[in-house]
Amino acid sequence: MRFHKAESAFFVFIVVVLAAGVLILHAYNTVYVSGQSLNDQERIDLLAYFARLLFATGVLQATALFFGIFFIYPLIRTQVKEEGKLRAMTESLSARSETLEHAALTDGLTGMQNRRFFDDALREYIEEFRKIDKPVGLMILDLDHFKGVNDTHGHDVGDQVLKAVAGCLRDMTRYHDVVARLGGEEFAVVAPNMDDALLLKLAERIRKAIAGLAIVSGNVRLRVTTSVGLAVWDRKETAEDFFRRADKHLYQAKRLGRNRVCA
Repeated sequence: MRFHKAESAFFVFIVVVLAAGVLILHAYNTVYVSGQSLNDQERIDLLAYFARLLFATGVLQATALFFGIFFIYPLIRTQVKEEGKLRAMTESLSARSETLEHAALTDGLTGMQNRRFFDDALREYIEEFRKIDKPVGLMILDLDHFKGVNDTHGHDVGDQVLKAVAGCLRDMTRYHDVVARLGGEEFAVVAPNMDDALLLKLAERIRKAIAGLAIVSGNVRLRVTTSVGLAVWDRKETAEDFFRRADKHLYQAKRLGRNRVCA
């Protein structure tokens, strides 16, 4: 087993300190045992020997002090700095991971949840509301003639329209509703605990609010409308079937002339 430098240095430090302790103990025993039964010359020799022991002990203690100050302490400081850097790096990576995870679930243009988040949330709502036997409403919205906006006024204006619609949806929905941009000009709202009547009222309010938006960009002033397809979960269908049923109603609203709600 290989030891770290700091561990090796610590072991050396302990050995030096223990050696100094052994010398001190030996000196004490020498003086205590032999000191009272010696003549003057032997006492002088003993004192000289004792002085040498004290000198050796001092050398060992000085070595331990020097070793601790100039070798062990710098190693400890280096480790502390390295741990600080690792901690900062870990926090940075964790924050970056959270940012990347947030980015993976968020639409970059509007700041809304994206299709990936929506799909997961729809499945989770269905599973949870299956347990308590409560309704789940689903609303799919598609802006009418949006391609004409991009073709006529450019994608920058089109982006402003999408942002304005996203803001309207956020303002018109509850905090626990899931509001997402599915892609392009298509949006969706998962409205838990809403039956057909309540979902239809909410959808009509949203449709009228979007129709009332005035998007201004330079000399351009636009108004947009949206077609909406609704469905309330029948407590049997999968999330995919549920979505397809709402999507089918959206296309029905398109066929019937747009700017309307179909359920």
